[in-house]
Amino acid sequence: MDNSVNKRTHHSLIEHTGDKSLAEVNGSIEVPKNGSFWRRLWAFSGPGALVAVGYMDPGNWVTSIKGGAAYHYLLLSVILISSLIAMLLQYMAGKLGIVKQEDLAQATGNRTNKFGRYALWIMTELALVATDIAEVVGGAIAMSLLFGWPLLVTIFLTAFDVVILLLLMKFGFRKIEAIVMTLILTILVVFVYLTILSKPDWMAIMGNYVPRPQTLSTEALHGLDSPITLTAGIIGATVMPHNLYLHSSISQTRKVNHDDPAEVKDAIKLMTWDSNIQLTLAFFINSMLLIVGAALFFGHATELDGFHQLYDALNNHNIAGAIASPVLSTLFALALLASGQNSTITGTLTGEIIMEGFLHFRIPMWLRRVITRGIAITPVLIIAIMYGGNESQMDALIESTQVFLSIALPFSMAPLIYFTSSKKIMGDYANSAWVKWVGWLCFIGLTIINIVLIYQMFAG
Repeated sequence: MDNSVNKRTHHSLIEHTGDKSLAEVNGSIEVPKNGSFWRRLWAFSGPGALVAVGYMDPGNWVTSIKGGAAYHYLLLSVILISSLIAMLLQYMAGKLGIVKQEDLAQATGNRTNKFGRYALWIMTELALVATDIAEVVGGAIAMSLLFGWPLLVTIFLTAFDVVILLLLMKFGFRKIEAIVMTLILTILVVFVYLTILSKPDWMAIMGNYVPRPQTLSTEALHGLDSPITLTAGIIGATVMPHNLYLHSSISQTRKVNHDDPAEVKDAIKLMTWDSNIQLTLAFFINSMLLIVGAALFFGHATELDGFHQLYDALNNHNIAGAIASPVLSTLFALALLASGQNSTITGTLTGEIIMEGFLHFRIPMWLRRVITRGIAITPVLIIAIMYGGNESQMDALIESTQVFLSIALPFSMAPLIYFTSSKKIMGDYANSAWVKWVGWLCFIGLTIINIVLIYQMFAG
């Protein structure tokens, strides 16, 4: 299909949906047309950081640190492969947004029948709620650790982060990007420090970036999750479905002349650089989470039920060794709080994107956030009350949400790979043959892992 037909199709879709994705910030940021590559990349940098946040949220902390504590450095290869898959999928998502000026929710809603649209919307909303639960638990526990407040109180306090985001939106999207980048750097500095202090085995680390069949083993050590369960959890915590919807929307915040093919190609290139740089940073942070877990806590996995135990372990010489100190525990809690707040910002934006894209239904952001946060807080509160604020149950809830995210991911991957590989939809910007087939191989591989995992859960 030629470009003129593509443009007519695009315009008819915009008329049908009535609104651009995140209309208040769509095309709001100028990108210099001239100047050096690095100057233009700096202007385009930001969306990648918001996407990378989802790859280092509190859900990653539980799965990666416990994975290291249980199976030493074995699962580092899973983090590497997950990060490479993430780079491929986020490239597709960002390109979809730039070329079609549609986010993934709009593209799916506009090209599926009513049943398919609602089925995919429900699955996506459940994935977003699962993500939100990890943010609620992580942020609540971090505040409880730092300030000594009861967990039930801090769970309620997480509901008020909607006010923070609404205030930030008043200052412009570029300011939000800057705050997110600052929080990411905070997490990075803390874990670089923890990694250096833990004195890991660097030769073992490099060797375990090579994939091993043991990562897919269904045999669990006594009292621990099996490697395949942790593998699925790491994939679900790393390649998160909501990020595909988010990136396809916020890649449109930069002003691009879509009548100029050269400018569109340049925008795709800059978006890809921004995304891959930030996801590489997320890869290093996730690796350090597992490395710290392996170097400090290997052999103590059964004693580390969750964040509170990790916090205490960093101050326990019998577990963390000579480096244990209250300073390390406090830095850990601060980084956890930064992670939770970062994820809250991106979760709020994604909630708006999903509802508007699938349902063509707009409600005020504050109301959307109250609804989403209320749905996420409810199961957390129920479990907190049932188990008397037992944090190990909170952490078990996070682990369950990460496995669910792995199961939900193919439902977002399939339409993304299909849309961006279609010449009819993307024209000259469709995926090359190798990108398309690598994408489908990733989809098939993840689906097989999920089938094995579901079978194991029912058999167990």
